Amino acid sequence: MWAASFSSNIGSWMQNVVLPVYVLDRTGSTTLVGLVAFAQLGPLLFLSIPAGVIADRFDRRKWLIAMQLVQLTFSALLAPLVATDAPIWSIFVMALGVGAGNALNSPAWSAMLPTLVTLKDLPGAVSLNSAMINGSRVVGPILVVLLRSGGASIAEIFIINAVTYLFVVFALVRTKVPVHDRSASHLTGWRQLSSGLQLARGNKVIGRLLVTLFTFSLISLVYIGFFPAVARENFGIERGSTSYEWLYATWGFGACMGGLAIGTVFVRWDKPRLIRVGFLAFAITLTAFALARTVWQALLTGALLGFAYFGTTTSMATVLQTRLAHNERGRVMALWFMAFGGTVPLGNLAFASLFDAIGARWLLLIGAAWALLLAKWCNITRLDRSAHEASHKALEADHAASFDEHGYSAGG
Repeated sequence: MWAASFSSNIGSWMQNVVLPVYVLDRTGSTTLVGLVAFAQLGPLLFLSIPAGVIADRFDRRKWLIAMQLVQLTFSALLAPLVATDAPIWSIFVMALGVGAGNALNSPAWSAMLPTLVTLKDLPGAVSLNSAMINGSRVVGPILVVLLRSGGASIAEIFIINAVTYLFVVFALVRTKVPVHDRSASHLTGWRQLSSGLQLARGNKVIGRLLVTLFTFSLISLVYIGFFPAVARENFGIERGSTSYEWLYATWGFGACMGGLAIGTVFVRWDKPRLIRVGFLAFAITLTAFALARTVWQALLTGALLGFAYFGTTTSMATVLQTRLAHNERGRVMALWFMAFGGTVPLGNLAFASLFDAIGARWLLLIGAAWALLLAKWCNITRLDRSAHEASHKALEADHAASFDEHGYSAGG
């Protein structure tokens, strides 16, 4: 499953790197680049909750196969549209189709992952999954450079991506996926859709992690959707240069190492503490990335930024996954994907005009300042301590109430 997903994600990141540049080259509009980014990731914001319900209620294997085929279809349809320079709105529609398939697929995929390993191996599995996602961010752009240098067209790259979804279909057919508890299926209507929110509201740690991730994605990760524009404005990377793909690959390599480090080098470290350290490191490296002037400075700081970015989010995902039951994961992970992937393009739309007004550097510095605030606010250790103290006081109160003023048990 890991190998198939890695192959498919390489194809996806080949497409994710090329499509924004294609739109920027054709239109020169940062706003339209933001709209296409929204089409690719925005569906996570609207479809993750129903997708999470589906992940907990129905056969995950069959659902995942169907969603691979949906993404395959829309990716393949992008190729002839790009080859003929079709209207941008048609490109947007196809990207939206791919994004919808991804949004409906993601909660079921993340809910399935922990069922394939023991609880002891879960941190390693989450870390390996993060490494896979970000490793594809390295390999994908490098393959784009090699293919484009060899004469491959953008349309052919989209066809290659479409084919890679078949690897996941094959793996799903061959892999035994454990049957999960579908106890949430007795809920109906809005109660079923809102059950994930109720779970998050009832657990302060899960709620804090989700709110933190939502604001982090909205404000601090806005540079991801604007990556091509940032590369041109801040570092002077010109149209047609392969420096952009190498910059993206370097940032992805740092993210890959950050995600992998959480399950290896830092596997025995306290994850709540790592989250706070990660936000601090992210604030520092994003500031350095914002202030970089040359491509070489961008490559160095970009790698460090990627490490801090995915090391932090992988630590958060590990804490979240270890505090959920199997029959809760689909619904809560749906909220995770809403907060993580779905909010980034929302930030792109919200900050597009600000990007044009104040420039990339100031926008990135605002994101760094917000990450610094999150380093203080996302204090899971303090929340756990407060919960423990409250539980201890409640036990003492119950014990005291069970005796009357003469010291006799109230029931005696």
